Amino acid sequence: MAISAGIHVSPEFPATLQRIDALGPELDANAPAAEELGRLPEDTARALLDAGLIRAELPGNLGGHEFSPRQLIETVERLSRYDATAGWTVMALQLMTASTAAYLGPVAAADLFPDVPNGDHALLAGHGTRPGRAVPVEGGFLVSGEWQFASGMAHATHIHSAIQVEGSGELRILAMPKSRVELVENWDVLGLRATYSIDYRCTDVFVPETHTYVGTTTNPPNGGAMYRIGLVNMAAIGHTGWALGVGRRLLDEMRNVAAARTGSRNAPVDTAHFHAEYATAEARLRSARAWVREVWEGVEATLDAGGSLSAEQDTLIRLALNHTTWTVQDVGQMVHRWAGSAAIRRGPIDRYLRDLATGTQHITSGPVVLQNCGKWLSGALPGARWEFLDLIP
Repeated sequence: MAISAGIHVSPEFPATLQRIDALGPELDANAPAAEELGRLPEDTARALLDAGLIRAELPGNLGGHEFSPRQLIETVERLSRYDATAGWTVMALQLMTASTAAYLGPVAAADLFPDVPNGDHALLAGHGTRPGRAVPVEGGFLVSGEWQFASGMAHATHIHSAIQVEGSGELRILAMPKSRVELVENWDVLGLRATYSIDYRCTDVFVPETHTYVGTTTNPPNGGAMYRIGLVNMAAIGHTGWALGVGRRLLDEMRNVAAARTGSRNAPVDTAHFHAEYATAEARLRSARAWVREVWEGVEATLDAGGSLSAEQDTLIRLALNHTTWTVQDVGQMVHRWAGSAAIRRGPIDRYLRDLATGTQHITSGPVVLQNCGKWLSGALPGARWEFLDLIP
């Protein structure tokens, strides 16, 4: 597919959702074992790759399906309803792999993405905060650093990391083979255990300049209009879909618990209080989802017309993610109040509550981002612009 000036709405979307639904029961059944393993089993990871879930976000001119933002949100949402850790892992691999494919030039694209339709391409994992040091040398950089939270690293072939160029202070993103870094086996947490979100480090590793790009770029050499939203807004797509999927699954599980216990002696789920709280949670989740679609519909329309996102649109993308994440956290607290022993014994509610508690701590949904959204929307910084998660006057 040639590079398109507008938003590409992929015809592969319905079939991809069907493939997720076909895999869903197996993902759900294998989730406890994946937790014990600390990562997705290889056959599970291969099934997700074969279902086209990474290709979904890759640029069309490189052989990807190049889903639109709203298609990607719904894809991650659907997957996360079956298994939150599978949803998080795929979301991370999608983001790191697709942004690398979109923003690197032809030399790196030929190296890392030689035959996407037949599955011959790099898979990237890594992290963009706390950048490493990049010392300029002929042809590239000597890179050193320590990075955290490399979700999906068990399945990656290459590393995605932020680096800061010594002297200029320029922030760049690199792609290099996973074999060039030392993996730190330190992912010991209560939630999202199967995402293998470990730390990693390296010292004085040469990375060609061709395999780096400016971290704030919104001018992709590959792909269509979607990639003009920039790296942070691409991250918001996956995180938003993940939160929506987790919220939906928790409410579905609570409904199952209520159906099993209704009519029993002194059942709390037979009270008007429970019914009112469940209805309120449904309304809040559905309202958050509707607002997400409204925000991204506006973003897609702007990009489709050839425009650039306004500061308000950048703000609303971040705010919709924050609002959705914490709305789902409130939904989880409602489920925890009413699920009784199902919330503490091993099972989907217990697992999803732990995954949610971990997922809410991601920096993109943190309080500082919310405060910055408020600064812009309230008019406190009317001329400000967003740079990653910071609001710059």
